[in-house]
Parts: sequence; C-alpha cells; structure tokens
Amino acid sequence: MLSRVAPWLASRKDVADPAGLSVRTLDGQDTPALTSLALQDPVANVFILAHLRATGTAAPTSGGAGVIGIFDDGVLAGACWAGANLVPVQLDPALAPLVAQAANSSGRRYASAFGPAAAVLALNTELAELGHHAHEVRGDQPLMVIDGAPQVQANPGLAQGNLADFDRILPACAAMFEEEVGYSPYLGGREFYSRRVEGLIRQGHSLVHLNEAREVVFKAELGAVTEDVTQVQGVWMNPIFRGQGLSAGYMSAVVEQAQKIAPVTSLYVNGFNTRARSTYERVGFRQVGTFATVLF
Repeated sequence: MLSRVAPWLASRKDVADPAGLSVRTLDGQDTPALTSLALQDPVANVFILAHLRATGTAAPTSGGAGVIGIFDDGVLAGACWAGANLVPVQLDPALAPLVAQAANSSGRRYASAFGPAAAVLALNTELAELGHHAHEVRGDQPLMVIDGAPQVQANPGLAQGNLADFDRILPACAAMFEEEVGYSPYLGGREFYSRRVEGLIRQGHSLVHLNEAREVVFKAELGAVTEDVTQVQGVWMNPIFRGQGLSAGYMSAVVEQAQKIAPVTSLYVNGFNTRARSTYERVGFRQVGTFATVLF
C-alpha cells in the first residue's frame, strides 16, 4: 500500500547517545525489529526487505551472510547486510566505525557497498583504515521513483524473459555487468552468475525484448521486489540500437510490468549519466534520495 511507502519522505531520527550501544549479528528473533527498521524507508531498504520477504528471517544464511545490528539500550538502531556486499539499513553515519569493525572481523572480502550515500561513504572511510581499499567510489547516484502511470508510451515488445532464450539473455546480462563495473561477472565463476540470471527469468523478473532475429535489443531486471516497491536493475540497450530514441519507451514498459507487482518502481543511477537521468525523468521518475556505490 502507498500508505506504507510514505515514511521515506520523512527525515530520519537521530541516533541516541552512543554510551549504550552494542553490536551483534542478528538472529531469527530479531526479524520483527529489522523489518520495522527497514520499513522506515521502504524504497532505500528494498534490498533487505526483499530478502526478508524471501526468507522470512533475519538469521544468517546457510552461506554465512548475515545482518550486523547496532543496538541502543537493547533497541535496534541501525543495521547492515554483510554478504558478498555491504548494504546499510537506516544506519547513521556515526555508527559506521562499529559496523566496519564487525564486517572486518568476519574475514570476508566484500565486492561492494551500496545504499544511502552518507552511510556508504562513511563505511568506506572506516573500511579503508582496516585495509579494504576501494578501486572506485560512485558517491552521487540519484535514487528515483515513479508511483503513477509512465508519461511515455510503452514499447509493446518488452516481455518477461523465457528460459528458452537463456543463451541469448545471459550474454546481454554479462555485457551490461562488464560495462557497469569494468570486469566480467564470470570472474567468480560462470555458474554462480548464470544461476542468478536463470533465477530472475524463473521468477518473471527478467524483462527483455528480442527482435525477429532473436537479438536482445533491450533488457532490465526487477532485482529487488517487495509488495510495496520494486527496484529496477541491469538496464541495458544493445549498442547496435542505441541513439534511436528507444530507451524511454522501453523504460515505460518496465514500469508497467513492475507496477503489476508493486505500486512504486525505483532505481538508482550514476549522477554523471545525464542521458539516462533525462530518460528516466521523461518517463516520470523523480529523485527521492541519493545512493552511493563503492567497488572494492
């Protein structure tokens, strides 16, 4: 319901005196508290809310990923997902040293940190002191939403991806990833990334247009999904078809597909990507915050 999304427009509460703070990994009993914390901003926190929706628990996963919780006199005051990536949840930047110490003590190497800019950039500063050096920092990524009908006519060619086209969709996804982060998603193993793409197709969260020659013209994914918000990720136009004014129509189609699932569609974009930002604004997206991404 839109009434549950409204709090993302409100200012955050200040964290209390740090004298009573404690840090620990959350367990199943903390699920209601983490859910309540994340719902203070369902757009910025769609990643963790989608995880909670899928698993039903704040407890660590079988693979060892978990949520670092910061407690103020026993009340959950902030948190951070710590898996392959670090994702802060309503985390006051002043608490970044505590999260960084906990994240570092796990012995994990993190691929990235992403989320609200102030928290992510504070984490990066603290992690650098602990030997986690970033190779790229994207500190200005407008967080944008649309909660009404798109303002551009949707391209009717966009549809849910089909497993029969997996061998065409996977290379498009890999090309997008390499363009975005500068290295192949297969570096950690082709199987893991392939399973991720296959899973999105099976869930109906892969959106793609293949032309008559069975070439992928455009693709995007609904990378995080809750009953309130979807987050669009992996937007990619085949270079052959760029510069033809097609992007806005495809993004309108993405919004139409996403709004069949949840009323609010979100995404974040690099601030320097003025062409993409202009396209999103034409479609009807508006900025509601700022994210940052740190690539380690």
